[in-house]
Amino acid sequence: MRKAVIDLGTNTFNLLIADVNSNGFSIIHSEKEGVSLGMGGINKNIISNDAFERGLTTLRHFKNVCNQNKVKIINAFGTSALRGAKNSSEFVNQINSELGIIVTIISGEKEAELIYKGVKWSYDFESPGVIMDIGGGSTEFIFADKNGMTDVVSMNIGVSRIYQELKLNDPLTPNDINIITNWLDEKANGFFDGKSADLLIGASGSFETFYELIHNIPFPELIQSIEVPMEELNSTINSIITSTQEERDQNKFIIPIRKKMAPIAAVKVKWVIEKLGITRTIISPCSLKEGALSI
Repeated sequence: MRKAVIDLGTNTFNLLIADVNSNGFSIIHSEKEGVSLGMGGINKNIISNDAFERGLTTLRHFKNVCNQNKVKIINAFGTSALRGAKNSSEFVNQINSELGIIVTIISGEKEAELIYKGVKWSYDFESPGVIMDIGGGSTEFIFADKNGMTDVVSMNIGVSRIYQELKLNDPLTPNDINIITNWLDEKANGFFDGKSADLLIGASGSFETFYELIHNIPFPELIQSIEVPMEELNSTINSIITSTQEERDQNKFIIPIRKKMAPIAAVKVKWVIEKLGITRTIISPCSLKEGALSI
């Protein structure tokens, strides 16, 4: 069965078209667009007028791509920016009336469940670990083993929220890093207390960028997780944290939507590594959109 999944993220809208059967799926088309749906409004619980129009423009394009690929089923999901926006119903209704696409706004816990299901396509959890999915509005953490999820949380600590709320320098100063980590500690509200994990599973997004910066090649187009050496990951993270906007603008492996916020994402990953005592990291190309193929 040919399906399309649209993930209406706070920073990025993702489209995945795939032929799905009981054994897996084959990708027909995949693309992402940096919409910045949460820019200018996420901390005010609103979708700004400019973001509203950027979102509609991207979804019109996505609908055309689906038509070209003869997609009959489109499942669309709104996440953190739409969860909190006072005018989310206006946005969703416009999408439905103009494009015939029904957008389901999901809870953070449902988002985490779909992320887990997506990562499962690429990793068997023979070794237990914690999945981290870095979003613009929220970040999900899913502790899981071969028997399933063991603990789940969705925190409103997305990179766009941090970028817009905290007054940070470029490049980040040591004081900026302390401000971010203290802010993260406060928002985590003790969730990580007493927890540890050897394995971090980075779900798509920023983690694919980290891989590309380590290896200077695009992330492989395979539905499988890839381990990255911790020493090289830590070195790359530190390099991003201390980078300037100009340096990031010139780096072809950092996509445009991440060029402003990559240092914040790097600080968050470093924070988690230190919090949990992570000794290994693997990167999965799968996340919410792959998990939603099972719906």
